[in-house]
Amino acid sequence: MQWIDAERVSEMQEAGSSVGTAPLAQFFIPASSSLEERRPRTLKHGDTFAVFDHNGDALSGPGSPEGIFHNDTRYLSHLYLTIEGGRPILLSSTLRDDNAVLTCDLTNPDLHDETGHVRLGHDLVHIRRSRFLWESACFERLALRSFHSEVCRIKLRIDFAADFADLFEVRGTKRARRGTDHPADLVQDGVTLSYTGLDGRTRETRLRFDPAPAVLEADHAVFELELRPRETRTIFLAIRCGDDEGDQPVRRAFFKALRDARRALRGSSSRATAIVTSNEMFNESVRRSVSDLYMLMTDTPEGPYPYAGIPWFSTVFGRDALITAMETLWLDPAIARGVLGHLAAEQAKAFDAAADAEPGKILHEVRKGEMAELGEVPFRRYYGSIDSTPLFVMLAGAYLERTGDLDTVRRLWPNIEAALAWITEYGDRDGDGFVEYGRHTAEGLANQGWKDSHDSVFHADGTLARGPIALAEVQAYVYGAWQAAAAIARPLGRDAQAVDYEKRATLLRRQFDQAFFDEALDTYVLALDGDKRACRVRSSNAGHALFTGIAMPERAGTVVRTLMNRSSFSGWGVRTLAAGQERYNPMSYHNGSVWPHDNALIAAGFSRYGYSAEAARIFEGLFSASTYLDLRRLPELFCGFPRQRSRGPVFYPVACAPQAWAAATPLSLVQSSLGLGFDPAASQITFNRPALPDFMDEIVLHRLSVNGGSVDVAVRRAGSEVAINVMERRGDVHVMTLS
Repeated sequence: MQWIDAERVSEMQEAGSSVGTAPLAQFFIPASSSLEERRPRTLKHGDTFAVFDHNGDALSGPGSPEGIFHNDTRYLSHLYLTIEGGRPILLSSTLRDDNAVLTCDLTNPDLHDETGHVRLGHDLVHIRRSRFLWESACFERLALRSFHSEVCRIKLRIDFAADFADLFEVRGTKRARRGTDHPADLVQDGVTLSYTGLDGRTRETRLRFDPAPAVLEADHAVFELELRPRETRTIFLAIRCGDDEGDQPVRRAFFKALRDARRALRGSSSRATAIVTSNEMFNESVRRSVSDLYMLMTDTPEGPYPYAGIPWFSTVFGRDALITAMETLWLDPAIARGVLGHLAAEQAKAFDAAADAEPGKILHEVRKGEMAELGEVPFRRYYGSIDSTPLFVMLAGAYLERTGDLDTVRRLWPNIEAALAWITEYGDRDGDGFVEYGRHTAEGLANQGWKDSHDSVFHADGTLARGPIALAEVQAYVYGAWQAAAAIARPLGRDAQAVDYEKRATLLRRQFDQAFFDEALDTYVLALDGDKRACRVRSSNAGHALFTGIAMPERAGTVVRTLMNRSSFSGWGVRTLAAGQERYNPMSYHNGSVWPHDNALIAAGFSRYGYSAEAARIFEGLFSASTYLDLRRLPELFCGFPRQRSRGPVFYPVACAPQAWAAATPLSLVQSSLGLGFDPAASQITFNRPALPDFMDEIVLHRLSVNGGSVDVAVRRAGSEVAINVMERRGDVHVMTLS
């Protein structure tokens, strides 16, 4: 994922890469408006998502991300409700706890007659908008109820438009040519808007109303309503993104789709372990996290797959889904199985320079819009991430350790071997034992780690590093991949391969310590550049070395202290870049901001090496941040300004929310806090040095499962210790506490 300030395009051109100096201006997300300022309401189902304002409108205009999107195209760019020409007054706007329905409560402003006198005072007509997405369609019910003592007559108008803009156009890309907009096709109860792109595809938006409006034009519908005292009238609207509308009336289709949507959400989220704590605010945060996670889930032929985030990344991303699956593996292993299956099916089989694809490499990003189909952006099937491939192998090993599901990893073994072959044949470009990246064409991403903005990898003096670049965390992931491959190979009867993989891991660990640990910095350097010069920068990347275990035990304490000192730890979380470093900017995307998922992995690393108190500080910081956030929803990132008493975190203007790996962060932090581990062969769940953060005294886990059985477990504070109590047991499951 990438955000690039348009003013820095010239700097990008100067920085270049191993293959050229072309800018990435076509991919930037302009910061001309703040998503936080809008605090949008988002919905998603499958390959369709929607962004609305608090009133339930989608207001078109420069920089607006609002509308209904399907397969990376905006099928509805404008939706605006007025009553007698005036905008209704907002009363409240909220999403159900399960994200199934957006509800906006509105009321009428003062309505005047021709002479200017008030003919209907404000707050006499209540308007409730209920809206949801289901199977490429947006359904809405408007319920109007009069609290006036007399009969009132009002005109309700709904304006609409479809610009059929590609998502990258919405993000700020200018196109030299576009396709053809067609005249609206009007029928009695609706209108069809259509566009034929340069790719030859015709895309259609079908709006249908029930009842039919009194006036229907190509861009608006008008309803003339007469309401008796206490009477309620309803209007139904269906907006379909190109699919056949079926033969059901809109009203009946609304209720059927609502039932199906809620059933689907309940069915998917019911797989997960339920978390209830003594802190009700944290309970709200966890409920929102779980709801966001399953809203972002999309069914693929291989299983559930979490799309990365709304609005800019509602699609398949390899890295994001792999990390999300790791964060939630203890809670719902089916997510990891779906992610592994889908990425295996999409694994690169041949070399393709334009897609940065090499045999065995794991996918970075998929796009389905017109610009991707035409090659105007390189992301139709794009493989330009250096870390997805080792993370894939890591997840496969973690999945086997969590579930004991040898049949699944046996089916994946050819893909795992192909990924390992990529690491040695393509990932390690110069044979020095480290995995480096460098794009194959000038159109590809210049930086291909998770910090993929143009200025995220640099030297101590601020000079941008030239490739090929070996990132610290990528070597950590490769170490984790060799370890995971060995753990998979043994039960498959491949002992010789397991020994080889373990030797590779041991050698890499030693080389990594020698090349990346910097005694003067008291941490691991950010990266090695193309000349093998160390980027001597204090960054959060070092925490990922703890996450995978590549860090030597004697280094762990030093790295933890460096990450938790005031220059790195803001009070809300560990910054991506420590204050005082040359390019530090707390308002930047990757050079001083705080990313929840980054902190989740760091906290897991702290827990791995026994630094539970420091992990708890990260937990507390992120939880406290969530108490200031809309819907208790952790965003993609927030600014890295120091925490101040009685003030919340500073928001980042174009951060996605919800974002899958951010939504999964509180769930991962629960596991790190409790030291949760699983031994499916022994049907055993372990709590290794469990601890509770200061803001809660109890956590109850319902349906915590292993090997077909499950338990309900309560973890309670008992003085300075915690006590584990099995409340209910289903099947032969054992619980053990390690201290």
